[in-house]
Amino acid sequence: MSTSEVVFGFGAHSDIDHGPELLRMAQQADRDGLDIFSLSDHPYLGQRLDAYAALGFILGRTQHISGFANVTNLPTRPAPMLARTVTSLSALSGGRVVLGMGAGGLWDRIAAMGVSPLSPAAAVDAFEEAIVLVKMLSGGGPRVTFHGRYYRVDGIEPAPVAAPPVWTGSVGPKSLAATGRVADGWIPGHAADWRSERYRTSRPIIDDAAAAVGRDPREVRTIFNFPGRITDRPLAATRDADGRWIGGSVDQWVEELTGAVLDYGASGFTLFSPDGGAQDIDALGRWGSEIAPAVREAIAKERG
Repeated sequence: MSTSEVVFGFGAHSDIDHGPELLRMAQQADRDGLDIFSLSDHPYLGQRLDAYAALGFILGRTQHISGFANVTNLPTRPAPMLARTVTSLSALSGGRVVLGMGAGGLWDRIAAMGVSPLSPAAAVDAFEEAIVLVKMLSGGGPRVTFHGRYYRVDGIEPAPVAAPPVWTGSVGPKSLAATGRVADGWIPGHAADWRSERYRTSRPIIDDAAAAVGRDPREVRTIFNFPGRITDRPLAATRDADGRWIGGSVDQWVEELTGAVLDYGASGFTLFSPDGGAQDIDALGRWGSEIAPAVREAIAKERG
């Protein structure tokens, strides 16, 4: 996956009963030329497939599409082992992995799995350490010794595989700043899009933190989780009274997403069901075969 291309993907449930349907959708998306599929990571829910087991299985049955956990439940997946998991998946799939990272939510559920709870500030510090350590344990080179506040490794050999891109689900100021310093992409929380107050107030924190450590803020991509209906006919209004995207016809989607890229610097879009339920395979087909190609064509035309 190019670091400059606009990414189109879809998000799906990973319930155990939905395994065959999930694979069918991923294979269709792969044929249609979508770039990525994402699965949630809630290991404390017994009815869910393990996100990384599902990612490995689906990557093994597809050819081009990349996969990621949106986002990894870091407190239950310690960074040194997570580094081994994602570099192995990358090696086996030809680099078709993105590492989604979160500091951890639902701490009562996480603690029920035997993980010691952290304060919000401490969880963010551990999250930043984890991203740094995963990158250190990738790409070959000398053995790694790292003595952080939350992670410690002594003389560990890094995998001879590059670290995948790291996209975070940061929400608070401290976490957003960490994203700017060490991550490669940001997924705005609560399905906030480029017209939202959340985006307008959050993205500058990332940019300022990136610049403060000598990074070009444009290195940190913004990939939007974007629910909405794809309709046969145009809607009179594509956004509700609160300004949230409802959906619309293919042409309305193309106009909106093209503007998001050209006017707001959006780097990608992950389609979700508008009602939070299972993805509709027909809508996914229109997303992959009609909307995504048309947006790519419109962007290419505008950029010459």
